[in-house]
Amino acid sequence: MFKKLYYAVTGDPNEKILKKYRPIVEQINEMERDFERKSADELHAMTQGFQTRIIEATTLLREALAEAEQEYFDVLGTEEQKFARVEVDRIKKELRKAEEEILWEILPEAFAAVREASKRTTGLRHYDVQLLGGMVLHSGRIAEMKTGEGKTLVATLPLYLNALTGRGAHLVTPNDYLSKVGLQLMGPIYHLLGLRAAVIQNSAGNPDLGSFLFDPEFPNADDRFQYLKPISRREAYQADITYGTNNEYGFDYLRDNMAQDLERTVQRELHYAIVDEVDNILIDEARTPLIISGEARESSNYYVQFADLAKRLTPEKHYVINEKEMTATLTEEGIAYVERVLGTDNLYAPEHFDMLPYLDNALRAVALYRRDKDYIVRGNEVIIVDEFTGRLMEGRRYSEGLHQAIEAKEGVKVQKESMTLATITFQNFFRMYNKLAGMTGTAKTEEEEFQRIYDLEVVQVPTYKPVIRQDLDDLVYRTQEAKFKAVLEDIKEKHKVGRPVLVGTVAIETSEYVSNLLRRNGIPHEVLNAKNHEREATIIAQAGRPGAVTIATNMAGRGVDILLGGNAEGLAREQLRKEQVDLSTLHQSDWNRAVDMLKRGQDPTTIFADRWAQVLTEQWQAVERDKETVRQLGGLHVVGTERHEARRIDNQLRGRAGRLGDPGSSRFYLSLEDELMRKFGGERISGIMARLGVEDDVPIEAGLVNKAIENAQTKVEGYNFDIRKHVLRYDEVVNEQRNRIYDQRRRILTEPSLRLTVEDMIAAEVSNIVAEFTTGEYEDEWQLDELVKALRALTHHLPADLAPERWHGKKRSEIEADVVALAQQAYAAKEAEIGEATMRNAEKQIMLWAVDSRWVRHLTDLDRLREGIGLRALAQQDPVVAYKREAFEMYSEMIDAIRSDTVRAVFSVQLQRQQAQQAAPPPPTPIARNIRTNRGDGGGDAKPQTMRKSGQELGRNDPCWCGSGKKYKNCHMKSDQAQGATPQRVATK
Repeated sequence: MFKKLYYAVTGDPNEKILKKYRPIVEQINEMERDFERKSADELHAMTQGFQTRIIEATTLLREALAEAEQEYFDVLGTEEQKFARVEVDRIKKELRKAEEEILWEILPEAFAAVREASKRTTGLRHYDVQLLGGMVLHSGRIAEMKTGEGKTLVATLPLYLNALTGRGAHLVTPNDYLSKVGLQLMGPIYHLLGLRAAVIQNSAGNPDLGSFLFDPEFPNADDRFQYLKPISRREAYQADITYGTNNEYGFDYLRDNMAQDLERTVQRELHYAIVDEVDNILIDEARTPLIISGEARESSNYYVQFADLAKRLTPEKHYVINEKEMTATLTEEGIAYVERVLGTDNLYAPEHFDMLPYLDNALRAVALYRRDKDYIVRGNEVIIVDEFTGRLMEGRRYSEGLHQAIEAKEGVKVQKESMTLATITFQNFFRMYNKLAGMTGTAKTEEEEFQRIYDLEVVQVPTYKPVIRQDLDDLVYRTQEAKFKAVLEDIKEKHKVGRPVLVGTVAIETSEYVSNLLRRNGIPHEVLNAKNHEREATIIAQAGRPGAVTIATNMAGRGVDILLGGNAEGLAREQLRKEQVDLSTLHQSDWNRAVDMLKRGQDPTTIFADRWAQVLTEQWQAVERDKETVRQLGGLHVVGTERHEARRIDNQLRGRAGRLGDPGSSRFYLSLEDELMRKFGGERISGIMARLGVEDDVPIEAGLVNKAIENAQTKVEGYNFDIRKHVLRYDEVVNEQRNRIYDQRRRILTEPSLRLTVEDMIAAEVSNIVAEFTTGEYEDEWQLDELVKALRALTHHLPADLAPERWHGKKRSEIEADVVALAQQAYAAKEAEIGEATMRNAEKQIMLWAVDSRWVRHLTDLDRLREGIGLRALAQQDPVVAYKREAFEMYSEMIDAIRSDTVRAVFSVQLQRQQAQQAAPPPPTPIARNIRTNRGDGGGDAKPQTMRKSGQELGRNDPCWCGSGKKYKNCHMKSDQAQGATPQRVATK
C-alpha cells in the first residue's frame, strides 16, 4: 500500500526509464528507410567506422591504463601494490565511462544497423518494445520480458553494440542447447555486420573441444551443427561475441587460473555479459559453487558398509526426517541399533570420529535423495538431475562424500574421493564483469535480491501484444490420488476436443506416473524429461499441434517456444531427415528467403525446385491450418501437477501458453500430500477437512488454502534468500583471497624474469630464520649453532668455514644483514651452476607449484574451518567474524609457506641429463588425478568438496610431537621446516 502511495507521488520508476528511452526508439524508426537503401558492404563498413571512433576517442586513456597495469605488476607483493591497484581501477573506470558515453551516442545507428541486418538475414524485424528491451540490457539492468517476446533477438542489439569496444561480449544461457541454437539463429546478423561470433559447449574439461565459430560457408556433415566451424576455446573467447553456458564460463575462469603457461589460458577480460533466464542462474543456482576437483585417494569401504546398514533402518523408529532442512537424524533407538550392528558401546566416541560422516551421508542418501527425482542411474553411473530445469547434470557430483554414498546405495561402482583444486560461486563470478545485464520472464518478485547482491535493477518491458491467457484458480485435493484423477479428467476433456495440452511436473518420477495414467487410458502423448532431452526440439515442435499432449519436467519452462499448430520449420527439417535429404548442403540464406516468402503468402517452390522447398511449403500450410483450429479451440492448455517452491518457476510454466497475444489457459492441481504443502501446514488443513467430512475427490477452492500456498512459497523464497546471503558472506572472504592469489599467478606467468621477486623472498626467508634463533634479549641466549645448521639445510652454497663464531659480538641486525648477503651469494652461485636461462625457467615453474599446492591445501583448510565455525555462536561469537579473522591468519601463514617452499626449491634445483629440469620437493598435498569439474550441491547449504583427515598427519594446531604441550606452530614447526622436515615426517617419528 505504501509503495503504491509513494509511486503515486513520485511516479513509477519503471515507467520513468521507459519514457527516457522512447524518443530514441522514434529516432531509430526514422532511420529505417535510409538503412534499407544501404548495401551489405555499407553495413559492414559502419561497424568498422564505429570501432575506429571508439578507439580514437579513448587512445590516451588506453595508453595510461597500459602504463598503470605495468607499474602494478612491477610492485606486486610490495607495500605499493594497494596504491597501484587503486590507480589501475581508477583509469579503468574512466575508460569504461568514456566508452559508455560514446556507445550511447552511436546506439541509434548501431541498433538501426542490427535491425536491418536481421531483416535481411533472418527475416525478423525488431519491434519497438524489443528496441526498448535492448536499451534496458545495454544500460546494465534486467529486462523482464514475457514468454515469446523474442529475448533471443533482443539480445543481438546490446551484444553488437558492446562488442564494438573490442573487449568481447558474452551471452550466458542455462544449457548448451540454447547457446548453440541461439548462435545458429542470430549468427547471420553478426556475420553480415562484420563481427565474429562463437559458441562454447560442454567439453568435459578439454578446452580443445566444444568450441565453434559461426561461418555460413562452413559445410558440416551434421546439420544440427550447421555453420559451426570447430575452433579452439581460446579463439572462441577472442571472437567479438561469445555464446555459452554459465557453467562453461565459470569453469574456464577456474581452469585459466590453474594453467601452467600463459598460452594455455583462454579467457580475456570479463567485460560485458547478458545472462539469459537470469533468475535461474543468479538466484536458483547461486548457492551452488563451481568446483574443479581431482581424485585424491581410493574411496573408503565405509560407503558400502553404511549403505547396507542405512537400508535396514526404519523411518520414524530409527531416524526422523526434517524435509524443510533436508536432514535425517538418528533416534535413540536408531543409535542403539547402529551401535549393536557395529559392535561398539559409544557411536560418538572420539575413535569413531572418522566414520561418522560416512554414516551421516549414507542415512541422507537413503532417506532424502530419491531415484528419478534427484538423480538417475544410467549404466554404472549416478547422474544428478537439476531441480530447476529437470536436465541431467553430466559430470557433476554431490560434495562431501554424498555422491559416493548414493553410488553405494544404488549398488554401482563407488568413485574415488576427491579434493578441491579451485572453486568459485556464481555470485562472485558474475560480479567480476565490468557490466552485467539479464533477461527473463520472471524477475520482479526477486528484485530486492538482484539489487542487494548484484546491483541490478529490474525493468518490466511492455509486451508486443496484450496477454489474453486465462489463468484459472488452483484446485486443491486432500490426496494425490484424487489430484491425479482430476488431472487425467482435465487432459481427457481437452484432448477430446483437439486442444493441445502441456502437463508440467516437478520431478521425473511424476512425469512417468502421469505418462502411465495416460497410457492406460489410451491417450497418445510425448514425455519430455531429463532422460531423453536429446529429442527436446522435436517434441516441443509438436507440442502446439491439435490434440497433442506433452508431459514435461521444468525444462519446458526455460528457453522453449511452443507455437500453436506446431513449429513448421522444425517439422520440415525432421521430415527431410527421415527422407535422408542432406540438410548440410542447404544454404541458410535460401531457407530464410523461403520462410520469408511463406510469411508473405507466396509460394517458394516457384523459385526453389528442390525437395526441401516442397516439404517446407507443405508443412507451413498444414501448420497454418492447425494454428487457426487451435486458436478457435482456446489455444494451449497448461496443467500444473504441483507447485514449485519458487513462484517464478510456476509462472514460467504458465507462460508457455498465451505467447504474443495467442489464446491459452492454465490451471494447477494440488494436493495436501504434495511436498510443498506437507512442509508448510498441509497436515493441519487436511485434519480440518477430515473432521468436516470433506470427500477426497472434492476440490478445495477456499481463499484460506490459496493464501496458505502463497505464504508457503513466500516463506521458502525468503528462507532461500537468507541462505544465499549467508553463503555469500562466507564466500566473500575466500573471494578476496582468491583474487590476490590469481593476481599473483598471472604475474608469474607474464613476467619475463622473477629474479628480483626471488631475491626478496630469500631475504625475507633468511631474516625469519635469523629471528627464530636470536629471540633472546642477550647474546648468550641465541642459538647460533642451530642457525648455522638451518642455513646449511637451506643451501649448500655457503662458505666451508661458516661457524657460529662469525657472529660473536655482533648485533641481531648485523647478523641478519650478513646472513642475507650469504644467501644472495648462494643464490648467485646456484644460478652460475645451472645457467641463467635455466634458472629463470625453473623459478617460474617452482613458484607456480608453490602457489598452486599451497592454495589447494588452503582451500581444504578453509572447508574444515567452515564446518565447525557455526559452533562459535554458542560462545557468543559471530561465526562470520570469527571465520574472517581465522581465514586471514591462515592466509598470512599460506603466503609465508609459499615463500618458504619457493626459496627451498630454488636452492635445490638440479640439472638432469644435460637438460634443465626442476627437482622440486613433492607437493604437500596428494597429487590430484583426473581433474574434473564438479557442481557441489550437498543438499542444503552447498559447500565446496572437503578433504577429511586421514592417517597421522600433524596439523599446525595439533600438540607438538616433543610433548611440551604447546601447539606445533608455536613450538617446533619452524625448526623442522628449517631442517627440511615436514609435519608429515615428524608425525611418524
